[in-house]
Amino acid sequence: MPVQQDQPRVVLSARGLGKDFAGFTAVNDVDLDVEHGRIHALIGPNGAGKTTVFNLLTKFLTPTRGSITLLGQDITARKPAEVARLGLVRSFQISAVFPHLTVLENLRVALQRPNGLATQFWRSLSSLDRLNPRADELIAQLGLTEYRDTRAMDLSYGRKRVLEIATTLALDPKVLLLDEPMAGMGLEDVRTVAGIIRDVARDRAVLMVEHNLSVVADICDRVTVLQRGEILASGDYATVSTDPRVRTAYMGTDA
Repeated sequence: MPVQQDQPRVVLSARGLGKDFAGFTAVNDVDLDVEHGRIHALIGPNGAGKTTVFNLLTKFLTPTRGSITLLGQDITARKPAEVARLGLVRSFQISAVFPHLTVLENLRVALQRPNGLATQFWRSLSSLDRLNPRADELIAQLGLTEYRDTRAMDLSYGRKRVLEIATTLALDPKVLLLDEPMAGMGLEDVRTVAGIIRDVARDRAVLMVEHNLSVVADICDRVTVLQRGEILASGDYATVSTDPRVRTAYMGTDA
């Protein structure tokens, strides 16, 4: 069942968000509210503008118009690194872990920045041992304990994606953006990762782009449907899945 919480608080908000590329409007007039403790899905047919919206929210792209607010601060003109430090962290479709490092070592790399060690290159490797307790907490939280000393390249695809989620959690995000976290996974891995996303959303907001509608129906509290860069429908899954416009957008028919 989707994560439930009383009196949800909006932590990430977009108003009138738009992006033009050389006269082509990729995103137009998108309003979005992402709430603490909730999982919000952004879905739509291929080319609907989902990844562009993600890139606008995380400031990898600059909006042509509109505004973005994170935790009460206007971040419309902020740079990606600034936004990440404020607590908005994303994953990507392609796994971004270090293949030749172990699970523990990948987590220690991720923990260096929030612990002020990212630029202290003169320190010995043993100085990073103080990161091990927090790394082990994350490893246990995401069910990776038996893989602690396994190199990332030797993990299954699904476990690599779990490790990537762990490295994003190492940055202690207030809002976690996941770009197609289930892409390419088998059924067992999908179930595992869906459960992990449900768990990590208990104390943060999650916004995810996802094509697996069974997962969206199972774990998401709210769904926003995009088509041709505009919002087609928004609400819980039961509401949007029965909207004739959504059925037409996905299947080309309202039947």
